Amino acid sequence: MALLGQKTENQWVGVNSGIMDQLISAVGEKDHAVLIDCRSLETQSFPLPKDTVVVIMDTGTRRGLVDSAYNERRSQCEEAVKFFGVRALRDVSLSQLEARAKELSELTYKRAKHVISENERTLEAAEAMKKGDALLLGGLMNASHESLRDDFEVSSDALNVIVECALGQDGCYGARMTGAGFGGCAVALVEADKAEAFVKAVSQGYQSKTNKEPQIYVCQAVEGASTVS
Repeated sequence: MALLGQKTENQWVGVNSGIMDQLISAVGEKDHAVLIDCRSLETQSFPLPKDTVVVIMDTGTRRGLVDSAYNERRSQCEEAVKFFGVRALRDVSLSQLEARAKELSELTYKRAKHVISENERTLEAAEAMKKGDALLLGGLMNASHESLRDDFEVSSDALNVIVECALGQDGCYGARMTGAGFGGCAVALVEADKAEAFVKAVSQGYQSKTNKEPQIYVCQAVEGASTVS
């Protein structure tokens, strides 16, 4: 079902999306994050740190994936794949990229750097969750946002502002934009007992800087789609 959902997006909607959204909707586990191997479709579940909540922060700005640079980013990554002669950028290490950086255009290098480093951060995040290390997990989220903003260049002013507001609050371990970018939402990992104050402060801070009212949701991870009786 997840593969059919992806095929619909790719061939009918016209967005060259991956499998993450569809697969997590199918195999999600309560109170856990899911690590997906997008080549084999193997999945592993890791517990989110205790006494934390996931806070979704909607900037109130919308995006159009087909009209955005999403497909362009995909094409730029494929240029790097072709250059290295591999199946995907997951098959290239950061050291290999750096060794041949001068042979790539600056743009191709930046796009590849984001993808390769993000893959490494994802594996490190799984280990952080295995250890229940919320501080490390939050730091990886922050690094992810910086890479998405600077190397992949898919963030936006609104997303950057709301992430900055989140990181300025007590109890926030980390925050990053989420989704394909160019608008939409950011996500934060927050101490559960400080979530209410966090929501109020981020909402006020974001609104004062942008004159837009965000929608902020305190969430818990739940299981994927299942039969309800």
